[in-house]
Amino acid sequence: MAEPKPFTEQTVLITGASRGIGAAIARRFASVGLNVVIHYLQSHEAANETARSCMKSGANVLTVTADLRSREQIERMHEKLDAHGLIPDILVNNAGISHYGLLTDLSEELWDELMGINLKGTFLTTREFMPSMVRRKYGRIINVSSIWGISGASCEVAYSTAKGGINAFTKALAKELAPSGITVNAVAPGAVETQMMSSFNSEEITAIENDIPVGRLGQPEEIASLVYFLALPESGYITGQIISPNGGWLT
Repeated sequence: MAEPKPFTEQTVLITGASRGIGAAIARRFASVGLNVVIHYLQSHEAANETARSCMKSGANVLTVTADLRSREQIERMHEKLDAHGLIPDILVNNAGISHYGLLTDLSEELWDELMGINLKGTFLTTREFMPSMVRRKYGRIINVSSIWGISGASCEVAYSTAKGGINAFTKALAKELAPSGITVNAVAPGAVETQMMSSFNSEEITAIENDIPVGRLGQPEEIASLVYFLALPESGYITGQIISPNGGWLT
């Protein structure tokens, strides 16, 4: 097993990091001085706000935009990182979208969009940045999944399918990359207080909270803490795991 560079000198790339869980993950790594690459698709100002927040901790920060459904755009993102000397030691595949509705009402186009951003994006981004980790015999790949990828959710069939695919991707790739000193894990949050919950009204939120044993929604910073832990050099014996911080909602 290769000796990694000091943790605080490493680089982390977080996809979908302009807000919510992704932004919280970026701030967590920035707080200890890692080089932080914030990816976004369209939320330019939100990404810049996250970057400014990270820079207050003294971190070296770069923002990059790419449609993760496009191999060409991911390759251009990679070129930009190389030009800045930022080769990711840690990849956090966080970018994703959700949809709530009956499967009978789900269009083929929306199905393809959900699979493209959630699942294909994870595949393409990982495939792009994995080889440099293999060459260095060290790396951390952390995929942000969902509780629904484990248990499934009524009216969220496409989202559950995509996240379930990420869980299977995680388990299989962990076995493939373990000999190269690379760990691959997934964090599968329960209900977290982010924009993704905006489709639920206050009564529905209260009903969800009443179903969660701890009696509340999770906070993005709590998910970020778990991602941070899995990225540590001393977490090298943890791989192929789907860890669900969900307040006891699913056990």
